[in-house]
Amino acid sequence: MNKIGLFWGSDTGMTEEIVTVLIDLIGKDLVDSVNVFNTSIEQIESYEHLILGLSTWYDGELQSDWDEFFEQFEKIDFSNKTVALFGLGDQEGYAEYFVDGIGIIGDVVQQNGGKIVGKWSTKGYDFEASKAIDQEGLFLGLAIDEDNQPEQTDERLEQWVHQLKKEGFFDKIKCLEE
Repeated sequence: MNKIGLFWGSDTGMTEEIVTVLIDLIGKDLVDSVNVFNTSIEQIESYEHLILGLSTWYDGELQSDWDEFFEQFEKIDFSNKTVALFGLGDQEGYAEYFVDGIGIIGDVVQQNGGKIVGKWSTKGYDFEASKAIDQEGLFLGLAIDEDNQPEQTDERLEQWVHQLKKEGFFDKIKCLEE
């Protein structure tokens, strides 16, 4: 059975907590969870379906493990891969860089031939700018703000997993239980 490769990085533990919820929503038998700190190009390339998660730090910087892995990440061939992205950010404290990490990682995925699914509406957020917004005005992935909107996180995660299901992300894996 094919599995989803869920690659993530977390400095404070918040992203790791989101990963735990995602695994519960998707099903732990369907997901291989890997901290990007412990990964390689080959490991990421071994999956056809990927979920990539990270937080954005300071003035639009990648989470530290993603930042250290980024040069290698840029070399990954994403042809024939379907990728969903999620990111954490602070829309008030860093309004001009909100979830920029999604955009930085997403741009590489697209430039290297990958298909991105799970784009997310910007409605319900209040920020100035983001590298994560595509030409259609959508985030390239799920935006989570645990600093200012933690009460919305669980519902957003559930909606996003449902959206991924509707977009066919899980079709080649194993159907999720209804």
